[in-house]
Amino acid sequence: MTPEANRLEEMKRRFGAGHFADVPGARLHYARMGEEGPPLILLHGWPEFWLTWYRNMPVLAERYRVFAPDIRGFGESRSHDRPAHTALTPDIIAADLAALMDALEIERAGFVAHDVGANAMQCFARLYPERVAALFFFNCPYPGIGRRWADADSIPEIWYQTFNQLDLAKALVGYNRDTVAIYIGWILSHWSHDPACFAEDVELWIENFSAPGALEGGFAWYKGIDAARRSMIRDGPPVDLSPIDAPTRVLWGESDKVLRPEWVDRLDDWFSDVRVDIQPNAGHFVHYEQAEMANREMLRFFQASLA
Repeated sequence: MTPEANRLEEMKRRFGAGHFADVPGARLHYARMGEEGPPLILLHGWPEFWLTWYRNMPVLAERYRVFAPDIRGFGESRSHDRPAHTALTPDIIAADLAALMDALEIERAGFVAHDVGANAMQCFARLYPERVAALFFFNCPYPGIGRRWADADSIPEIWYQTFNQLDLAKALVGYNRDTVAIYIGWILSHWSHDPACFAEDVELWIENFSAPGALEGGFAWYKGIDAARRSMIRDGPPVDLSPIDAPTRVLWGESDKVLRPEWVDRLDDWFSDVRVDIQPNAGHFVHYEQAEMANREMLRFFQASLA
């Protein structure tokens, strides 16, 4: 076993990973910490997996039962009945999450979500509103972004959303471990406020995305969301969605190049009870880049909303 694989296994032991639940069509991997308190479920983005929350889980677990699953196709979660590259849509992730909650005997929970997870979590909140006690989002793609995905200053940063859908992406990025390192390492560095932010952990990300199926499993999200993204760029936000009513807190990194901080301006139209703050000295991965601040804000929010 390589040193990177050994360290990843040690992190799994340390942070309660290595649990699995069978849901319709998939086997989901998750980490868990904490034995008492209301349940909190943490849902990651791309290019991430459960480990992205390791700076947050121990603090949250002092008051809550914390669960951090790998989204289907990411990390160690895999479909039973479909190739890894098959398009992954928000409703599939939402159904997986509901089934995971059933397996864990969780009726209702607080949720923390980021990027892909935040997108899918909005679908979950509309399909299963009775299961959502409160929402805490980091850098949250939402319908109010609309046509701005294709703004002149946005286009140079969202190329990966098209590239990741191509068969060429798996062939090039997955050519060997070095090419995985170049691509995933560049994304983590470029999207962070401090380009060296992930330096101590980047090898763990490379180890994860070098595993069979992990790259195309993550890329499958961009296939699944492409039609909705094109529709928003062409026609603007959908008109048939009502606002989400669950108490919602949003922290958005001021330096995020992909999800631009000025895009928070329409969150009030899509969440009926929302508070938003822009976080300085953070980019796309606020929960990881500014973990101490993020932990403090999450505890404060859930103490009030889950009381």
